[in-house]
Amino acid sequence: MQKISSRLNLFTESVIRKMTRISDEYGAINLAQGFPDFNPPIELTEALKTVAETGPHQYEITWGAKKFREELAKKQSKFMGISIDPEKEIVVTCGSTEAMMAAMMTVCNPGDKVIVFSPFYENYAADTILCGAEPIYVPLKPPTFDFDKEELRNAFKKGVKALILCNPSNPTGKVFTKEELQYIADLAQEYDTFVITDEVYEHIVMAPYHHTYIASLPGMFERTISCSSLSKTYSITGWRLGYIISSPDIIDNARKVHDFLTVGAAAPLQAAAVAGLKLPDEYYTGLTKMYTEKRDLFLKGLDNAGLKYTKPNGAYYVMIDISEFPFLSDEDFCIWLAKEAKVAAVPGSSFFKEDVKHLIRVHFAKRNETLNEAIIRLSNIKSLVKKI
Repeated sequence: MQKISSRLNLFTESVIRKMTRISDEYGAINLAQGFPDFNPPIELTEALKTVAETGPHQYEITWGAKKFREELAKKQSKFMGISIDPEKEIVVTCGSTEAMMAAMMTVCNPGDKVIVFSPFYENYAADTILCGAEPIYVPLKPPTFDFDKEELRNAFKKGVKALILCNPSNPTGKVFTKEELQYIADLAQEYDTFVITDEVYEHIVMAPYHHTYIASLPGMFERTISCSSLSKTYSITGWRLGYIISSPDIIDNARKVHDFLTVGAAAPLQAAAVAGLKLPDEYYTGLTKMYTEKRDLFLKGLDNAGLKYTKPNGAYYVMIDISEFPFLSDEDFCIWLAKEAKVAAVPGSSFFKEDVKHLIRVHFAKRNETLNEAIIRLSNIKSLVKKI
């Protein structure tokens, strides 16, 4: 038999999805995979009921239903501070996962180099490798996860084709400052480099921080491929509705890639999601308030449990330091945690290029009742460890 592609030897299956299966096996509270256990806004679920009766139920335009693109363009134009053309500057994808893959395949040739900040969301390295490109890792320094300017410049000097920017960051919750983004933008223009963004947590940013879209900085729209989705903003991770926003030339080519990857996102869900895109500004301020309260509730519980962590300023993830516990690896700890404490987390090593085995990632996108129960279980860790 012929061997399978050698590229697949360069990365593993998703550790996040693996931990969800382990969570299910042991009946744990799943703080590993970042999805909520509460419903979307009622406007969305009511719209979905109507669509179930009236349609559409057949293919839409491959790059996105017209009404969906129009409403998305209105919303993003307002928040990004850029006038977006729904006919020329948007392609709707099957979640931000496809958006990122399509963006990578649009700009990268085999052998190109791509800058990836470490820690990183696990898909980025796999996306780069599947494109035949080479990831160039630049570390973000804990505890604030800032980058060293000279290290970043040296990475650009290697002749990179693109940089991947997750802002707010998964897994750290870092929100890049406008000054940091301007430095990245200046380098991107100096070295003629694309910036591919993952901005799915754009509306989950805690005060005093705020989200700046790098595409909105002078000279950056033409070289930025902005990827995002509706999943986290409207609590509809299972709907798999994402999008790419960029200049017409890039979008023309991204549409070709998208067409042959998935043909198109689900037509009924696009129709129903229009109701979410029409929600007033108060919805987004309420979303920020809700997640700020959940973060503070969860972190207070971690404090009471005597656990060390890095405070996130955006997204809904927390990195917990487990170096005090007697485990050989973070993966061993996470499996033990799911089995014995009934809480699922993700080994931090799956996010780092560096040899990091003392961190785990958990999330707080859950009902307060779920978070309170998780806190009780996490508070028992130290007593459970003593029994090993």
